[in-house]
Amino acid sequence: MLPVVLTIAGSDNSAGAGAQADLKTISALGGYGVTAITCVVAEVPGKVSAVHPIPPAIVAEQIRLIFGAFPIAAIKTGMLWSVEIIRAVVDTLSGLKIQNCPASARGHLASLCSESKIPLIVDPVMVATSGDPLLLPDAVARYRELLFPIATLVTPNLDEVRTLTGRAITSLAEMRDAGRELAAQHGTAFLIKGGHLREAVATDLLVLPDGTVHRYDAPFVPGVNTHGTGCTTSAAIATALARGLDLPAAVGEAKKFVTTAITNFLRWEKEGRTTDALHHFTQKRNR
Repeated sequence: MLPVVLTIAGSDNSAGAGAQADLKTISALGGYGVTAITCVVAEVPGKVSAVHPIPPAIVAEQIRLIFGAFPIAAIKTGMLWSVEIIRAVVDTLSGLKIQNCPASARGHLASLCSESKIPLIVDPVMVATSGDPLLLPDAVARYRELLFPIATLVTPNLDEVRTLTGRAITSLAEMRDAGRELAAQHGTAFLIKGGHLREAVATDLLVLPDGTVHRYDAPFVPGVNTHGTGCTTSAAIATALARGLDLPAAVGEAKKFVTTAITNFLRWEKEGRTTDALHHFTQKRNR
């Protein structure tokens, strides 16, 4: 039976990022993807023209219905957009009693926890590859307060790390320091994604709460203007965890998957515009 993976994310009509990219990733890696849509986003690679948030009550109802019908094996969050949607997601998950309980949880956070251990991957989507905002400014604090402490893993890119730490990251050593700082601060693992350094080798660092660091390297692929690599990475990790891999192995599988999807990118030409996209179906998982 295929493990069921829930993505709580925005809808990207170009299907390169968001829930559409998540579903392609989950399917390619041997899972069955289900969704709770948080926003409808009018976008193509390089441009976001409109964001329409879904009412928080509808986001919550999608999650409740899915849990009533499917045995959810892993969850990932993507674009959440607002304080109200973040609260609706956290409150609904707490009502379903699926949260992990970190040792650091106290007070109201501890009350959200249960014995269940469904992995929760938080991709703190803040800005699109185009530079367009995908999170309202006042929502960053709610990520820290509500989502990070109950996450199995948080997967920021370097722009998001800058927002979370208040400083730019320009080297591998700074990535490692930032990862250890964030993991210690929030009591959960962080995957610091280094592709934005644009060096010959794209390095990601998985930093565990105890400060242990796992390193993942792959060749940087130049000349490709895709979006959705962060969505694809977090969905791939969630799917690997749903299939029973441990966290370091799941991150390693996701790194290989994303690298292959970038390397075998798709490209269309229309009216002088070039559009690139990740190719999610160029590989088969070893069974």
